Amino acid sequence: MTSDELADLLPRWHRIADEPGGEPLRALLSVIAEQIERVRGEVGQTYANWFVETADEWALPLIGELVGYRPLAGYQRVLSAGLRDGGPAAESARRLAEALAPRRDVAATAGYRRRKGTLSLLEELSPWPARAVENSRLLAHTQPVRLFQPGRVPRGSLADLRDGAALDLIGTPFAAVARTVDLRSGGVELFVWRLAAHPVTRAPANCVDSARNLFTFSVLGNDTRLVTKPEPEPSTTHLATVDNVPAYLRRRLFADRLADYYGPGKSVAIWRADRLVPMSAIVVADLTGWRCQPRRDQVVVDPELGRIAFSPRSGPGEGVWVSYHHAFGDELGGGEYPRDLPTPDRTVVYRVGDGQEYRRITDAYRRWRDERPAEAVIEITDNGAYQEELGFELAEGQRLTLRAADGVRPVLRLLDWSSNQPDALEIGATGEGTAMTLDGLLITGRGIHARASLGALTLRHCTLVPGWSLSSSCAPSAPAEPSLVLERATGSVHIDRCVLGSIQVLGDEVGTDPLPLHLHDSILDATGHDLAALSAPGGGHAHAELHCRRVTVLGEVHVHAVRIISGSILGGILQVARRQAGGVRFSRVPAGSRTPRRYRCTEAPAPLASVRYGTADYARLAANCPAEIVRGAEDGAEMGVFHDLYQPQREDSLRARLAEYTPAGTHAGLTFVS
Repeated sequence: MTSDELADLLPRWHRIADEPGGEPLRALLSVIAEQIERVRGEVGQTYANWFVETADEWALPLIGELVGYRPLAGYQRVLSAGLRDGGPAAESARRLAEALAPRRDVAATAGYRRRKGTLSLLEELSPWPARAVENSRLLAHTQPVRLFQPGRVPRGSLADLRDGAALDLIGTPFAAVARTVDLRSGGVELFVWRLAAHPVTRAPANCVDSARNLFTFSVLGNDTRLVTKPEPEPSTTHLATVDNVPAYLRRRLFADRLADYYGPGKSVAIWRADRLVPMSAIVVADLTGWRCQPRRDQVVVDPELGRIAFSPRSGPGEGVWVSYHHAFGDELGGGEYPRDLPTPDRTVVYRVGDGQEYRRITDAYRRWRDERPAEAVIEITDNGAYQEELGFELAEGQRLTLRAADGVRPVLRLLDWSSNQPDALEIGATGEGTAMTLDGLLITGRGIHARASLGALTLRHCTLVPGWSLSSSCAPSAPAEPSLVLERATGSVHIDRCVLGSIQVLGDEVGTDPLPLHLHDSILDATGHDLAALSAPGGGHAHAELHCRRVTVLGEVHVHAVRIISGSILGGILQVARRQAGGVRFSRVPAGSRTPRRYRCTEAPAPLASVRYGTADYARLAANCPAEIVRGAEDGAEMGVFHDLYQPQREDSLRARLAEYTPAGTHAGLTFVS
């Protein structure tokens, strides 16, 4: 109730007497109305806490006790502490609750128990795509004579050497060929895919050799192994197949089931300009070394290398566009995943892309420069590759955002335009109060050069390719070149959920304060542990104050000061000039580093599955990584950029559920396919 509604409940003479004195009674009623709303909200939430669909996170274990649900050990303690502290700790606790999915588990406990012992239930318990395999079914044995039926394939039959499709699946979770010896008698194996399939839709392919009409699916020119687009399972009793998980596409599988995987909306599609390459023209072959020569009107595709070859006599003169899926660990660095795109009021939006008012970024920029609005957004609406000579100059008080629309990932290719000057993406300002934001972009060919007087620079969900560009094996073409140069910048720099190469800071160490540099949930890759990921030119200390949370750094860091480094992995030595302030906590710091005060840090080695950008396992922890890194963050999750996946907690929860729901007389094993 509002204060006016409360006042209407009083006799009229009270309101008349309240007016001459400045209405103190109405002010008191305003306070009472606020408290009434608080009580009403608490009463409403108390009712909502009776139901698992609407209950608060802290109430879920209490509801679970009513049906015998046992939460993961330590989960309630971490969750309660985070929700009580508020702020970032509360947000982290909510993400942890979402990762462990207790609401779903509590709601489905009764149904799970009715299906206890079934393989389909074990797959459903997994927070990742999974396939359950009963090992005894793949153990060859002699069929009893009394059960012999003519024409019936014996259970656990051996390999048919004429069945190439079945032989191709040996060694995968989908193998149907039996074994003669199995030491894991009576066991069930759950195969889990932790890498997700990320789509790329109607994007330009990369031309490797225009004379021979050779292309790669990846616009960066590197080999990319394609994965299937996972299809939802038709029912809860259905066992997962290769179509239901993000499995790597194999050549024979792709060739045998081309109609299932090729075409618009499926795993792979190829266009010549606006014309879809017909399925009858697709030939699947091994393009290692580009040795296979297609015939006229044929298009050779290699899904294991992500390569395409057209016939030299029928080349795609109007360009090649592709749709495909690739594997990666998380949603960062830009992509077709949903992003939060705030657009403040009175913001002018200039849209660039196919079918929009502007076809080039420079056209929209010139229009913005002529109109000079204070708040503006240049939004790219397609997955095209923009090869333009870009540079942005902001006047006093102007704020400009260059971003990708939600659901697309455009590419900015910064080419070698000028022979007598650098060709980086230049960002400058001529006054105070300026801000530039880049959001959802893939930038290759060169880096970004931010000059003095720029008030603030923000990078969100962007990739600045480490080493500028890639070879076919994902090796950087210019490993020593920086992705971001900050020249005498006096504002602040914020980098959130990005992948970028090294950063160089050129600052006035005498006349200005250190530059505030904030990195959150990102990968800073110098392309080598012995190279500088953050430094001044020549390897000196960057004139910056570093704020670093949940970051994986591949390379050395030389910085003036550190305010905070938390939950991060430093692959190279950290050298801090001013060590009296700041701190490093819950992070991996190599031996020999000079840092401020440390709290619960480790010097243990941090092996990664891959250190090459462009590979599926890029920056992920290796299987032999020490536990103090895998579970070394403040909340027990892994250190580094993939912290918010909460993979250790998910694994613990899955193992606990498997022990509860495994068929009687068997044991369950867990194997990570990716």
